[in-house]
Amino acid sequence: IKQRKMSKQQVLIERELQSNSKNRIWSIISDTDKLSRWIADEIQEEGKKLHFIWGDLQNSHDSRMATIAKKVKYHYIRLKWTDEEDSNAFLELRMEKSNISDNYVLFITDFAEPDDIDTMEDLWADNLDRLHQFSGL
Repeated sequence: IKQRKMSKQQVLIERELQSNSKNRIWSIISDTDKLSRWIADEIQEEGKKLHFIWGDLQNSHDSRMATIAKKVKYHYIRLKWTDEEDSNAFLELRMEKSNISDNYVLFITDFAEPDDIDTMEDLWADNLDRLHQFSGL
């Protein structure tokens, strides 16, 4: 009996950043050097592909390759993992100006299996803590 794979669920994470500088926020979500400060240990850019590396390259590490599916300057960057089986899944980092505080809000859209949503939310909380530590945002 062939088991049908459950489709992933969309997870939306929202974090207000203590900045109203669109250039600063855009560089944090689109520049590979800055992304590697809070999302991965290293990111190598190869044209439209980004190679994400977690851990020490010399020893134990994980890596994933993503393609930049869409990039709209000062709005968002959307990545598709090359090993992703769910064709609807993607990772998106979107910046929007808050009408209330005048700061930018970072919206992260990611996808996870229903059993993995809590783990993914914890991972993004850790990433956002790293973002805050390196940038103050």
